[in-house]
Amino acid sequence: MKYYIIAGEASGDLHGSNLMRALQRVDVNAEFRFWGGDLMASVGGTMVKHYRDLAFMGFVEVLMNLRTITKNLSFCKKDITQFKPDVLLFIDYPGFNLRIAKWAKPLGYKTHYYISPQIWAWKENRIHDIKRDVDHMFVILPFEKSFYEDKHNYKVDFVGHPLIDAISNRSQVSEFKFRRKHGLSDKPIIALLPGSRKQEIRKMLDVMLSVVDKYPNYQFVIAGAPSQDYNFYQSFITTPNVAFVSNETYDLLSLSFAALVTSGTATLETALFKIPQVVCYKSSYISYRIGKLVIKLKFISLVNLIMDRKVVTELIQTTFTPKHLKKELDLILDEKHREQLFSDYYDLEAKLGGQGASQKTAELMYKYLKQ
Repeated sequence: MKYYIIAGEASGDLHGSNLMRALQRVDVNAEFRFWGGDLMASVGGTMVKHYRDLAFMGFVEVLMNLRTITKNLSFCKKDITQFKPDVLLFIDYPGFNLRIAKWAKPLGYKTHYYISPQIWAWKENRIHDIKRDVDHMFVILPFEKSFYEDKHNYKVDFVGHPLIDAISNRSQVSEFKFRRKHGLSDKPIIALLPGSRKQEIRKMLDVMLSVVDKYPNYQFVIAGAPSQDYNFYQSFITTPNVAFVSNETYDLLSLSFAALVTSGTATLETALFKIPQVVCYKSSYISYRIGKLVIKLKFISLVNLIMDRKVVTELIQTTFTPKHLKKELDLILDEKHREQLFSDYYDLEAKLGGQGASQKTAELMYKYLKQ
């Protein structure tokens, strides 16, 4: 079958690549055309656009790039028409994907959505568009099934979280080789994950780096996003106790003692690696104020949302300061606090449904398509 896949972010590229491999196992004739990234490209098929050219962060940034987004929508529709896929597979990225689904469904295209838009956080009225335009929804968070089925009478498939597979199936890294490759000391590593987009990295990294000199007995390492060059990060690094690795975040986390993490998928990844963390978030003032008005959640990190209680500390906007960051980093370096975090992390993993999310999703998709 011919699959047209749209993933607009780094996390979508990861999950898309694993789904593509699983689809190849159930459909030997699978043909892919996609919007994604390097991981999806490594599986095969034809990449139409890279996610680095698609991702815009925050309300203000989206408004400033409306012309580009409109052009991409028009191009995508033409490309789908020429490819004539058997199914459209949407991976998160709702602002774009739901518009394509609205256009595609009346034309007779089959529409499958993997990794639900976070309409339980904001824009809940999108449920009407989803019920109208999406044939099958595959959700990865346990509370999403009851949200859709009990609250909105829309059947979905809970398949478990694909990060569990992505992390458990990876090759073990040699700590000695990793440290030697990147010129790291033998001190315990504190990983810095400032995000993947330029806008958020600019807002996050300065504050993260402000605490480095307070911890001479630790090695700080920045996890560079695959979509950004080292030259961009270099201007932020002003102290010798900071190293940089690019596109090796999982290897870095597997060897880390603690982490400072920008809110997003990375908070869950860090938890699944069982690394104590402080969750950080800062956006433009206008984007933050608008977000406060429309997002009605107790927490912003996936860890706390899934557990429905505070497991990791969240430093948001005005509380994301060097003073608060040092206080919370001191806590996660303390042995007693770490023991509780480890216990919570194991409970979190159990809630996520175990291994096999990509394979379950591929098998269900193929079954529905054959029907």
